[in-house]
Amino acid sequence: MLLAPADPTNCKAMTKPQTASTAYAYPLLIKHLLTSSMLTAPNQEIVSGDLCRYTYREFHKRIGQLANGLAKMGVERGDTVAVMNWDCHRYLECFFAVPMMGAILHTINIRLSPEQILYTINHAEDDVILVHSDFVPIIEQIRDRIEKPTKLVLISDEEGGRTLPEGFSAEYESVLSTPGSGFEFVDFDEATIATTFYTTGTTGEPKGVFYSHRQLVLHSMGSVAALAPVADEIRLHRRDVYMPMTPMFHVHGWGMPYVATMLGLKQVYPGRYEPARLVRYIEEEKATFSHCVPTIMHMLLSAPEAADADLSGLKVIIGGSALPRGLSQMALDKGIQLFTAYGMSETCPFVTVSDTMDIDHTSKDDHDLAYREKTGKPGVMVDLRVVDENMNDIPRDGKSTGEIAIRTPWLTQGYTGNAEGSEDLWRGGYLHTGDVGYIDDTGSLHITDRMKDVIKSGGEWISSLELENIVSGCAGVGEVAAMGIADERWGERPLLVVSRSADGADISASDIIAAVRDHVDTGALPKWAVPERVEFVEAIDKTSVGKLDKKVLRARYS
Repeated sequence: MLLAPADPTNCKAMTKPQTASTAYAYPLLIKHLLTSSMLTAPNQEIVSGDLCRYTYREFHKRIGQLANGLAKMGVERGDTVAVMNWDCHRYLECFFAVPMMGAILHTINIRLSPEQILYTINHAEDDVILVHSDFVPIIEQIRDRIEKPTKLVLISDEEGGRTLPEGFSAEYESVLSTPGSGFEFVDFDEATIATTFYTTGTTGEPKGVFYSHRQLVLHSMGSVAALAPVADEIRLHRRDVYMPMTPMFHVHGWGMPYVATMLGLKQVYPGRYEPARLVRYIEEEKATFSHCVPTIMHMLLSAPEAADADLSGLKVIIGGSALPRGLSQMALDKGIQLFTAYGMSETCPFVTVSDTMDIDHTSKDDHDLAYREKTGKPGVMVDLRVVDENMNDIPRDGKSTGEIAIRTPWLTQGYTGNAEGSEDLWRGGYLHTGDVGYIDDTGSLHITDRMKDVIKSGGEWISSLELENIVSGCAGVGEVAAMGIADERWGERPLLVVSRSADGADISASDIIAAVRDHVDTGALPKWAVPERVEFVEAIDKTSVGKLDKKVLRARYS
């Protein structure tokens, strides 16, 4: 029997939905990221360098113990608990325990200067700081200038702990031993702020960004949705062994510790990012999935320990800066699959991932390598536009460039205590990335430069990233930074700062300029992109998160 469709004008007469009094609304809280892994993988391993290895079941127990101990110390909902630590099991425990109790986790960038660290502590108004013994000297240097009464907790890797330094009230493991039966993680508003951290402050003071439980849960789900339906050679799946090579203080370790825990993967946390240590854990623990900035991957591949190591089977997301062609080739020589993803501190960070579905993953052909280097296609629920200064969309013709502006459910809603910066970040209702790029006919995004890094010479634009990609492919080049230097006649001219690789003693400035000229001859570059100046250095300056520090380089060579 066919039923007549309901009359939309008679909605009041329709039966209203009846919600059960005991129905559970399931708020998007970080605690729910543990649900699946505790059901399906309670005996899966978490490895913390040479410190320990334990199961998800033990991890879950320690989360409750940490929250209980912090609560007994006086930590309440809305308080801020900061961490200064190497990547390890204790850091992962903080990723969950602190926000799950309704407090805010502040992941302090340990590579900032002491004065910048002091600024972030005061600006975030930290109530408790968990400090690894290696960073106690920094705290001792700045403690008298911390504005808010702050409790200090020592993190020690020594067997049995160590004597508490002056001003410290407890040691981490003793906090977990606080009497009590764990902690009851109750529900609360999913819009509650869960985390905060600070950008690296390449201009002015570091800026604080913040994320809610809802945003972090949706980011985790969005990341899985993007990393599963891709080529088998780079796909993330339950058999992967996850080992980060991006510090956990940097945008929540790119959000991947939450993803790995949600999926119940075996996790390996290497501690300090020393090449020999990284190589050892990749081999011993058979790590298969990681992520890092290009400089870390270059450091790993250039390490003597990597020469005879079996690194095949490792899949690595490259982000933070462009993936150089030469690095892709080096990685393939070791059987490592590199692919690009895009994001930033203000985006939690995931936005796009490169689409390598149709390439030969063993090929070093320029066509196949180029697909790895594309910034990639927007993930699920990512609204990405390329716009001009008036928020008009740039034609998607594969060549016209503009600023990348985005919306997703997981973007920071502003900068802490910075109304003007927040409004500028979100002008026109989209988050402005400060990156310049275009979208090709496949729908993939290509980043051509940072707005502040584009070189303007004689009124014409030159992409610093394109120059870096060309030069990185030259035999004998380790790393390269391209930037614009003031010029009386042309406004700016490109400068290349180059570090030689171990076998690059003979490479000269003329060799590098000739390589750029070759691309001019083929029509790939305009003739005004050829630099007149190349500076060779032992090592190129980096920011605290391993990116090329062009601010320092410009000041040095201007």
